Amino acid sequence: MAFQAGARISSSWAHRGFGVGCRALRPTVPNRDMYVRLNEDAVFAFPFGDEYWSTILDRKYVYELDIDLFLRGISDTDYVLLDCGANYGYWSTLVSSRPYGSRRAIAIEPSSSNYAYLRRNAVVNGDRFETIKSAIGETSGTAYLSGRKHASMTIVDHGEGGDAVAMESLDDLMDRMDLSTKRLVLKLDVEGVEIGAMIGAARLLKTDCVVICEDHGSDPLHAVSKHVLNHTDMQLFCYDPDAGRYIHLKNTSPLDRIKKAVNRGYNVLATSSLFWEARILASST
Repeated sequence: MAFQAGARISSSWAHRGFGVGCRALRPTVPNRDMYVRLNEDAVFAFPFGDEYWSTILDRKYVYELDIDLFLRGISDTDYVLLDCGANYGYWSTLVSSRPYGSRRAIAIEPSSSNYAYLRRNAVVNGDRFETIKSAIGETSGTAYLSGRKHASMTIVDHGEGGDAVAMESLDDLMDRMDLSTKRLVLKLDVEGVEIGAMIGAARLLKTDCVVICEDHGSDPLHAVSKHVLNHTDMQLFCYDPDAGRYIHLKNTSPLDRIKKAVNRGYNVLATSSLFWEARILASST
């Protein structure tokens, strides 16, 4: 009840300060997990008092409303989710559940501690989605992962005190898993290397694919969105909360208004597929 109340109250200012309360309560129940029923066919586990995931204990709060809106809207579509930077597997858990169409999901996560919870969530949901322990980047090889918070780690391609992890390009992954003929939803939340991941997905992005990519509120220059607009053939879309629907971005100026909080991620959708473009524009609250 304390977590629920704190999440509800702090939601008015993008949950600033909520983490302080979570850290204060965490020692009261050490080394235990919380299990949240997301819907009648999905359970999600995370550590007790986790300041990032405890926000979903607020029943009125919808985590990443823009992604949820889009994925619910395409529950009738046969597609494969590539969940890159899956963390504990929230979206893979939902997409593979019945209300979201019971779609195939492949969850990819480089962090050993995150991957342990990713596997736990796969198991508690009947092992219905696949998991891969790897980073995603421009080329296949080795990357270095650092950071203390599971939702805000950093990946670099050279060692600077970080943990060495396997890294794979999306084009190599597509070939290895024979995904070239599949309709794909690619979610990219890959520790600040989203642009490199797209460069390493040149062939994949030409398939029947839509990319859900984080453009963080802390970046006033909107580097990810500018890369899509200036260096790819994809069309760019973003959920506009004022309009209650996705809008087509010809430039990044609307993001100056939409990206209000510097402590959270925002998402843009990009595609060169007319099918996906129509489905994006049909998504509205």
